[in-house]
Amino acid sequence: MDAWVIVFLTTVAYLLATLAIGIVSGRGVSNTAEGFVAGDRSLGFIVLYFIMGASIYSAFAFLGAPGWAYSRGAAAFYIVSYGTVGLLPWYFLGPRIALLGRKFGFVTQAEFFAHRFESPRALPAIMAVVSAAALIPYLVIQMKGAGYVFSVVTEGRMPEWAGAALAYGVVLIYVARSGVLGVGWTNTFQGVLMLGLAWGLGLYLPWKLHGGIGPMFEELSVRAPEMLTVPGLDASREPWSLGAYSSAVLISVLGFSVWPHYFMKIYAARSVRTLKRMVVFYPTFQIFLIPVLFIGFAGVTAYQGVEPADTILPTILMDLDLAALTVGLFCAGALAASMSSGDAILHAGASVLVKDLETPLRRVRRSPEAETRLIRWTALGMGSVAYFLAVGSEASLVGLLLLSYGAIAQFFPLLIAAMFWKRATRAGAISGLLSGCGVALALNVWPSFAAFDIHPGIYGAAVHVVVLVVVSRWTRPPRADNVLPYLVRRPA
Repeated sequence: MDAWVIVFLTTVAYLLATLAIGIVSGRGVSNTAEGFVAGDRSLGFIVLYFIMGASIYSAFAFLGAPGWAYSRGAAAFYIVSYGTVGLLPWYFLGPRIALLGRKFGFVTQAEFFAHRFESPRALPAIMAVVSAAALIPYLVIQMKGAGYVFSVVTEGRMPEWAGAALAYGVVLIYVARSGVLGVGWTNTFQGVLMLGLAWGLGLYLPWKLHGGIGPMFEELSVRAPEMLTVPGLDASREPWSLGAYSSAVLISVLGFSVWPHYFMKIYAARSVRTLKRMVVFYPTFQIFLIPVLFIGFAGVTAYQGVEPADTILPTILMDLDLAALTVGLFCAGALAASMSSGDAILHAGASVLVKDLETPLRRVRRSPEAETRLIRWTALGMGSVAYFLAVGSEASLVGLLLLSYGAIAQFFPLLIAAMFWKRATRAGAISGLLSGCGVALALNVWPSFAAFDIHPGIYGAAVHVVVLVVVSRWTRPPRADNVLPYLVRRPA
């Protein structure tokens, strides 16, 4: 049997195992939006840890991160920078958000803001549109990653569009069947697989190609020293300026804790203690990004001219004289990285579009079963749109991610205002959000107007804050009894 067939069958076996776990895990959950979206608020520490960790350990991390280390060198370490502190706000704000979710029955992010700012229709609808606009490119990243894996492991026999369709056909089935519990338990399985494979690959490939991690960096310092240069310090090399690098870290930190598919997991935690433990342990997941970056560095001198750069990992694996089963397991790990984020994004995006956009605007409340059914169909529609974009887009995985972060980071000023400033009003919140998103979008379309290479989302956030404060000062204050439960007060 040809080696590529064994590799392909190994990845298919992984898909079948994931599908079985995803389907079985949904048994016993209520057929309501609270069950489908929040898992009846029953997620324990282990599942919550892996659902959050595996969600960030995506195709972006397993394929895009080595790709950037391979093509841009030290600039790729920005990923570790923001991932380490990205969830820190949850330690202080998460418990109150979780308690408010239980008190008022929130299951989506926008429901939290809609109640705080007394805007049952306009604000959640705007947030739903922004969320979908940011989540779909993020989902495209995962589908492109899955397509890369299947194309490479079959030596081009399976086109990328077919590989993406196969992987995300599985994702659609278990997300529609089991909701957040399907996402949680498959992510636990995928997370364990990815962590083991990341260290295996990250230590083995530098040894195989260069004799070890130390010799690898010594060779780079001689043959490609620019790959080890901090962005902005070498004017002759412009993969990323200092402004672009710094603002990429900052926009990612601002956006990390307010991604809808992360934020909604606050409601799913079994208890406040479970949530805080997860936040404390979460930075340990970034340790497993280090060996993934080593993979990209290992290919700089050994595999020159690989295009697109995001395929450097599967390219190295298929070229080395490894046992076919071993290569298949490694490729299954890359596929797990794609799917473990894609399922969470798909689940959250569909929930947001139904709960925050369609339901408030329709003004007619469905039965819990009918609402859940609509979320499932919306997941199918959202997945179809993302798939269409994935097979027709040539953008890099990291580039797509940063584009998404520029929009989603506009929710962070809104969160701070909601929980720390009692004077923030509905008009201020809506005006600030629209202004911030508008500026970020405009500067993405016309990047030459973004001075100093600063990420457009940073300019958007600055405008957002100014507009929110000014408009709130000029409009009627919100009701005190509605605001007080949200405010984070200092202890007496």
